[in-house]
Amino acid sequence: MSQSNEEIQYILKFYYKKGKNATQAAKNICDVYGPNAVSVRVAQIWFKRFQSGNFDIKDARRSGRPVTDKIDAIFEKVEQDRYISSYDIAGELGIDHKTVLAHLKKAGYTKKLDIWVPHELTERNLMNRVLICDSLLRRNETEPF
Repeated sequence: MSQSNEEIQYILKFYYKKGKNATQAAKNICDVYGPNAVSVRVAQIWFKRFQSGNFDIKDARRSGRPVTDKIDAIFEKVEQDRYISSYDIAGELGIDHKTVLAHLKKAGYTKKLDIWVPHELTERNLMNRVLICDSLLRRNETEPF
């Protein structure tokens, strides 16, 4: 049973306010939600946080590379020009080309014959495939390969 981290943190807060220790809380949570729901060490970290007076369940912001807010711009560039490279998109938007590749891959785009295409075929693409296959079959009947 998969539970969100936030839900587990609320349960840990409940056990803290009830007066239990971190080990007991982790054991009780794991008995209900499964052996990998929360470790004793994570429960101890949250209990220490609650002891310091910080009862905020939301995780604090972390340092590091921010998530790009230019995802829509990436897809707009691809829709405008299917032949554009990830390097060109990255240069125009001022982000790393690997970030561009990651977002395009997550959205299901692949580079085929130097064109960005969605991984899933559209209805039109499927119909074209059927028509081409049908014409090849008819051609084979009249003029074998």
